[in-house]
Amino acid sequence: MLTGGGTGGHVYPALAIAEALSEDAAFAPLDVLFVGTRGGLEASIVPKAGLPTAFVSAAPLLRKISPALFRTLFANVAGFFQSLGVVGRFKPDVAVATGGYVALPVVAALRFLRALRRSRAKVALLEANAVPGLTNRLLEPLVDEVWLTALEPGTAPGAKGVVTGTPVRASMLRPLSPREARLTLGLDPSKTTIVVMGGSQGARSINDAVATLVTGRELPPEWQILHVSGVRDHAGLVERERAARSPGAVHLVAYLEDPRAAYAAADLVVARSGASTLGELAATRTPALLVPFPFATADHQALNAAAFARSGAACVVADADLDAERLFAELQALLLPERLAAMRAAAHEFAGDPRAAVRERVKRWLPAKNSLP
Repeated sequence: MLTGGGTGGHVYPALAIAEALSEDAAFAPLDVLFVGTRGGLEASIVPKAGLPTAFVSAAPLLRKISPALFRTLFANVAGFFQSLGVVGRFKPDVAVATGGYVALPVVAALRFLRALRRSRAKVALLEANAVPGLTNRLLEPLVDEVWLTALEPGTAPGAKGVVTGTPVRASMLRPLSPREARLTLGLDPSKTTIVVMGGSQGARSINDAVATLVTGRELPPEWQILHVSGVRDHAGLVERERAARSPGAVHLVAYLEDPRAAYAAADLVVARSGASTLGELAATRTPALLVPFPFATADHQALNAAAFARSGAACVVADADLDAERLFAELQALLLPERLAAMRAAAHEFAGDPRAAVRERVKRWLPAKNSLP
């Protein structure tokens, strides 16, 4: 059983875990169920990936007393009772929570059934961020293991912590040459390629810096930019980037269903620093300029980015410091062959093999065949 959702950072690692287990005969026959909410991104992404899905009620946890707090409590209590039915019918041997508020009622239901000796399912929590959010902090006492992306220097993983890395989808690992990827995306295969990605909704500060850059100055003739704007800002950017000073050097798209070609095409990626994005950058060995989202809970994107930058695989610019001139200066400094080669090598070292690590953690729980009749 997999549970998590709300954003791609919680959904895509869950899909990657399902893929990773399906590749190993030790798990055959493999029966997977994803539990999420109807209002989250998982409602469209998971069924499209071919996984059976169940939906329960859940709501984000609030830190202040307000009328909305009672609605939140009602939704999560309802989700707990709905999860009891889902778990009772599916009878999982292993459950993995990948984050998001829906994981709380689901994991709570699993632990309740374990207390009643109606289940012996082992439970793992994937903590892909440098700092856990409120839901994951509440989940930690309820799970058997916490799977971590990396450790801060001088820190220990804790009694439940195990460093696995963040699994990515198999499509991210498919061999694809830069030339083939650029042709697939309609780009010039011979040019230095900068890919700007802000997620499915985009990143307004990054979008604005790119649009101001390309309309305010000519780009070096050997550069081209693939600007993946996100759906929200796309229409406005179409109008702005029509006035680009280097016609044909900027290619604007709203969204890429599968970003593998973009990573393969890129000499450098400009992106936020969500855990899923960093996992994909590491897996594809792609150098990056990271601009952490400044309003992330507990500033976890800044801490994610700092850990990635310490490996040598990326540089970081604070959101408040980003404008067209700073972006141009950073690109000039990073797009040197020797700098890019060093960053790719560092990303390779940082990546490890999270899919294999996750398989091994789950495999230890197989002999007991934890679910009861």
